[in-house]
Amino acid sequence: MKKLFLFSMNLIIISTFCFSLYAQTPDRTKPPQLSAPKKLTLPAIQQFTLSNGLKVVLMEKHQVPLIQLNVIVKTGSVNDPENKTGLAGLTLNMLTEGAAGKTSLELADAIDFLGARISANAFVHSSTISLHTPLSKFDDALKIMSDIVLRPDFPQKELDRKKKDRLTSLMQAHDQPTAIASVAFNQILFGKEHPYGRMTTEKEIKSFSTDDMKNFYKKYFAANNAVVIAVGDIKKEDLKKKLEAAFGKWQKGNVQEIKVKEPTQVAKRIVYLIDKPGAAQSVINIGRIGAARLTNDYNSIIVMNTLLGGSFTSRLNQNLREKNGYTYGASSRFVFRPVPGSFIAASSVQTEVTDKALTEFFNELNGIREPLTDADLNRAKNLVALSYPANFQTVSEIAGQLEDMVLYNLPENYFGEFVSKILSLNGNDVNAAAKKYIVPDQMIVVVVGDKAKIEEGIKKLNLGELKNLTIDDVLGEVPKLDK
Repeated sequence: MKKLFLFSMNLIIISTFCFSLYAQTPDRTKPPQLSAPKKLTLPAIQQFTLSNGLKVVLMEKHQVPLIQLNVIVKTGSVNDPENKTGLAGLTLNMLTEGAAGKTSLELADAIDFLGARISANAFVHSSTISLHTPLSKFDDALKIMSDIVLRPDFPQKELDRKKKDRLTSLMQAHDQPTAIASVAFNQILFGKEHPYGRMTTEKEIKSFSTDDMKNFYKKYFAANNAVVIAVGDIKKEDLKKKLEAAFGKWQKGNVQEIKVKEPTQVAKRIVYLIDKPGAAQSVINIGRIGAARLTNDYNSIIVMNTLLGGSFTSRLNQNLREKNGYTYGASSRFVFRPVPGSFIAASSVQTEVTDKALTEFFNELNGIREPLTDADLNRAKNLVALSYPANFQTVSEIAGQLEDMVLYNLPENYFGEFVSKILSLNGNDVNAAAKKYIVPDQMIVVVVGDKAKIEEGIKKLNLGELKNLTIDDVLGEVPKLDK
């Protein structure tokens, strides 16, 4: 009887286990249900001003002993003087090549010894000098950073090296279809004279002098034209004291804001074919003028583009990569700036399917204008909402988000409310954005590839007027490097 009892109990246990296992088997006939997106909760954003008027934005994060400190100067490539395209970028890059009497190697050694990182880069409307450092080395690293920001030397030897690097990059671009397509797209869309369409030339690079850099620096590097963004393991009062010592003597200046002209929208579809003989792939860029960052349609555009080409599961990628195998990837994006930037859909496809790929691009560009199903809308909204917190994982990423807040004067509660606003969008909002900003008949099409193999196929599509360009039309002649 005892053995029979034990056998029965074991049978019950096994049966219960098997039933539980069966009950937990996932239903693989459909995707799993996503959890509801949660509201993003961040530490408070604190703002204060130093004695010289320099504004500071701080978010305390005490979980890890790290500090990210970004000095944002409100100047960029839009501020390049006439016939000096690229001066802003070169000036910023030169900041770390010598400061306060220290050479570039001495600065690099000192930064590496601290386990810190310092970089300086110019963008279109702003420039950033960034410091990432362990908390224990913050004081020493901040001293080096203040030398770089306030006491740059612009040594001639380093400038000569930087100029040679840029000429080499320009020379290499002549053999890089992706670079050719990108430059051509911006030149055609915005115009070669517009700040968003300009490209530095061999003549301009060779003309740069240390005086150019010193004058640019003196004109735009002023305490009232900058903001400090700090994220990390430091208290407000402690940071304020340290920044006062490091940047409190930075002088104000008389900086005139550059007003960028709003670009003219594309009126009709034109195809630009740039011959790259022997190219194994064709690089395709399709687009038009997009939207300004502060448009009321921003959230709708983000959701719409996520569905069109802003994610791996987007329609463009699923069509051209997964369904047809024309490419390793296809995507689309909006470039948001103070005035409207670009909308661009792009991919590199096999040469022999260039015409077929163009057909599928326009199938999807037209298709996104049709009313969305509830499933598509909810999938796109959830993807945006669930992925949004990933923008705030590190102190560096948080500083980048705060930079956008500062440059576009976004409210402090913007980040916390973003997810709920995305989830509140309806199909009409997103469909209206698609119809407003995705207009396939008013787009430029730039194709870089082997003309002999792809021109006839493109002509048969009757997409619009076909214009042929050379690489030199886009980039100029191949630069000659001085020996």
